[in-house]
Amino acid sequence: MDKMKLPFLIKKGAEASLYLAEWHGKKVIMKKRLPKKYRPSELDKQIRVYRTIHEPQLMHEAKKAGVPTPTIFLVDVKKTTIIMGFIGGTQIKQLLGKTVKSKRQSLCLKIGELIGKLHAHGIIHGDLTTSNMIVDNEGKIFLVDFGLGEKTKELEPRGVDLHLMKRALQSTHFRFAEECFNAVIEGYSKVLDVKTVKSILDKIKEIERRGRYIAERKDDWDD
Repeated sequence: MDKMKLPFLIKKGAEASLYLAEWHGKKVIMKKRLPKKYRPSELDKQIRVYRTIHEPQLMHEAKKAGVPTPTIFLVDVKKTTIIMGFIGGTQIKQLLGKTVKSKRQSLCLKIGELIGKLHAHGIIHGDLTTSNMIVDNEGKIFLVDFGLGEKTKELEPRGVDLHLMKRALQSTHFRFAEECFNAVIEGYSKVLDVKTVKSILDKIKEIERRGRYIAERKDDWDD
């Protein structure tokens, strides 16, 4: 971790802390997984080490699938820290509400294609929100934060991934959430076959029904 300059905390998340820094003359993001006191220490270390190793592997797999991700410069397993390239640009979260409808739909169409490429190659992102998507200065969309991701082609995780995307749009961009999600699915459908897409959309509906059932049961218990 030598030649590190100017580490500056930019985000303290539940899973890790992100620092903006300079490393060997490059602007980088340092992602550090800190110990969680609520977990048994041995289990906590195992989880942090696993995710520190697994996340760069997923990002590399995503790149091979044609999905832009930050460049990994260093993985320090002992310190459960990853150093990766800084992506200069704007979060999709900040962009969607400030752009015209045609541009918004174009962005969401591209996002859908990128998610489709991930899923076609058996990669689940695990935290598909518009905060984890960055448009760089050349208009390329990067997906970041694969810390909760996994490798699988099972239907349930794919449905959960897209359901999270839908929920993120509804909570952050509620005025045009339906329009955006429809564009995401349109882009997704360009990559995966019709039968697979239908099965995943059916799975999303099932997940939503489960959520409503749990909420209704909770209301019954609270009465």
